[in-house]
Amino acid sequence: MRRISKLTRVAVGIASIALAATACGGTSSDSGSDSDASGDTKGLAIAYDIGGKGDQSFNDAAYAGLEKAQKEFGYKTADIEPTEGETDADKEQRLASLAKQGYNPVIGIGYAYGPAITAVSAKYPKTTFGIVDSTVEGANVASLIFAEEQASYLAGVTAAKATKTDVVGFVGGVDIPLIHKFEAGYKQGVLDTNPKVKVLSQYLTQTAEEGGFASPDKGKAAAEGQIEKNADVIYQAAGLSGQGVIEAAAKAKVWAIGVDSDQYKQAALANYKQYILTSALKDVGGAVYALAKSVEDGKPLTGTQTFDLKVNGVGLSESNPEFAKIAGLSDAVAKAKEGIIDGSIKVKTE
Repeated sequence: MRRISKLTRVAVGIASIALAATACGGTSSDSGSDSDASGDTKGLAIAYDIGGKGDQSFNDAAYAGLEKAQKEFGYKTADIEPTEGETDADKEQRLASLAKQGYNPVIGIGYAYGPAITAVSAKYPKTTFGIVDSTVEGANVASLIFAEEQASYLAGVTAAKATKTDVVGFVGGVDIPLIHKFEAGYKQGVLDTNPKVKVLSQYLTQTAEEGGFASPDKGKAAAEGQIEKNADVIYQAAGLSGQGVIEAAAKAKVWAIGVDSDQYKQAALANYKQYILTSALKDVGGAVYALAKSVEDGKPLTGTQTFDLKVNGVGLSESNPEFAKIAGLSDAVAKAKEGIIDGSIKVKTE
């Protein structure tokens, strides 16, 4: 039976995550299938999306969840990088190898793993699989879905309050429905806060294969173009490419808004941190950990698991001290968050 549910509490910030959900139609591993030949227990394995580990954003958030599970449960984990120009068959082989080795659960980080999860989960019915940002049917599959538009709405409120030129920007990595959610929420948040503000939007590529999520140079060029048009706040949803956006913003001394992880705190971005006003958070690490914990507890999550503002599955960081100094910003964000949660604000996804 496929279950559609929401976790009742998934804290943004891995350290405070608590799982409060039950499974229906879940799976468990074979006797001995979670150990290798030496008897070492194997647990969570993740396969990274384009950009891989070190993107300071989406993939690194997933790795934080793996690290927490590894420390808490004391088992072997695996995290596997993608390869350039790989096919669905390559992804399928990667996931199948992890399942065959006894890892459980096995999670594909990113929508591109959809076809591979569909194929492999049917072949390994006693392994729990997870996929981030896509919905895959299967009795042993958990689809980890986020309300990115809600966090993006808060980013839009922030941009509208922070801009001095009344021009702000959005840079999306790839022109796909998932990233449209980021843009739609952001634009709505901007315009609901101040209809006079102009939003410039640009997508780096039409397909992921063209490097939209993995090309900081493309992100930098797009941001520079928006800055030339007077944008003084730029929100990026572009994976590794977003580092180029942040670099360009810092060079021009305008605000950047990060995505997925709290990019103000990322060591690799330390030289630019004073210009990272906030980040639209997406608790991928929390979702990864939640699925691992459910398997460890013997009650694997399955079906669609939705992470939204109500369960703190998405949110907005306030790590930069400058955030609190912008007149009316904290109150505006708090009011918008309350409205989204109580339903008085309906955030668009397209």
